Amino acid sequence: MKFELKTENDRFFNHISSLFIFLVSTSTIIIMSSISLKLATITRFQEINFFCKLLSVDKSPYNFKKLSKLSNQKSKQKIWDICREIVKD
Repeated sequence: MKFELKTENDRFFNHISSLFIFLVSTSTIIIMSSISLKLATITRFQEINFFCKLLSVDKSPYNFKKLSKLSNQKSKQKIWDICREIVKD
């Protein structure tokens, strides 16, 4: 005849391991979200930079429209001011 006694150690270990998995998952999601937001900002800046340089060569309405959407500026004069600052550097 076999006699087994269940202890509370297994349940404690299961709680700790599930808490650890939860914390690791949450921190991974937070870090990935932060990286994603930073990359979006960098990409937007690089795209504005590209269209400003392109606008200095080819002054097409398409370039103004794209820069207007990216920089949230409606007037061409403000877009030109932004592009002068970017291209100057």
